[in-house]
Amino acid sequence: MNSISLKITIITVVYNGEQHIADCIESVLAQSYPDIEYILIDGNSTDGTYHIAQQYKDQLSILLSEPDQGMYDALNKGIALATGEVIGILNADDMLANNTVIAEVAKKFEEAKVDALYGDLNYVAPDNISRILRKWRSSKAKPADLALGWMPAHPTLYIRSELFKRLGGYQLNYGSAADYELMLRFLYKHRISSVHLPMLMVNMRNGGMSNQSLKHRYAAMQNDYAALRHNQIPLPLLALLLKKLRKIRQFF
Repeated sequence: MNSISLKITIITVVYNGEQHIADCIESVLAQSYPDIEYILIDGNSTDGTYHIAQQYKDQLSILLSEPDQGMYDALNKGIALATGEVIGILNADDMLANNTVIAEVAKKFEEAKVDALYGDLNYVAPDNISRILRKWRSSKAKPADLALGWMPAHPTLYIRSELFKRLGGYQLNYGSAADYELMLRFLYKHRISSVHLPMLMVNMRNGGMSNQSLKHRYAAMQNDYAALRHNQIPLPLLALLLKKLRKIRQFF
C-alpha cells in the first residue's frame, strides 16, 4: 500500500450538526491511508458545531465556516478547494465503516484505472450505530442501468477530481436531487468508467434531507424526475418507479 501515491480528498459539509460531527471527523482521522486531504465546510452553524470542529483544526487540511446556499453549495466550495486526485463526500452524520476504507479506495483506483468507484453502505439507527436498519449493497453496473432505477450510494462514491472541472459540480436547482443529478450526468450521460468496491464503506445514520415528511418526499420525487429528464433518461417515470422499488431489497 505504501507504493500507492494517490492523494484523496474527503469533503464534509455541516450545518448545526453538533451531535454527530465528532464521530464523522474521527472516522476520517482514524484512516490508515496516509495521503488524505480532509476539508470541512461549516455553513455558519448557530450551535456548537464549529467549536467542536475547531478542536480538530490541526488535523484538518481546511476548516471553513461561512454562510452558504445549502449543502450542495458548500460541497461545490469544497470541490473548488480540493487538491486531491480523487474526491469523496462524507456527510456530517455519517462515518467511514472502518479504518481501511480509504486505503482500499486508493488500491482499487490504482488497480482498475477507472474514473470513479462506489461501494456498500449501511443505514444505522441515529442513536445506536450498531443497529442496522437497512443495507445498501451495490454491484457491478452499466451506464444503462441508471435508466432502470439503479444508482450507487452517493456517500460511497469517489470520483477523479478532473471530472468535476470538465463536467461541472452539483447543480443547486435540483434541490435534494442534486447528488442524483450529478450521478446521472457523470455515469449515464457522460459514461465515465466506474467499478464496484465490494466492501462496507459507510455507516449512514437514517434520515436525511430527502427522507423527512410526506411533503419533503413528494418534493424529492419531483426533483428526481427533473434530474432524470434533464439527463435524457428515455423513460423517466419508469426509472423513478424502479428506483423506489429497488429500495425494498435493502430491508432484507
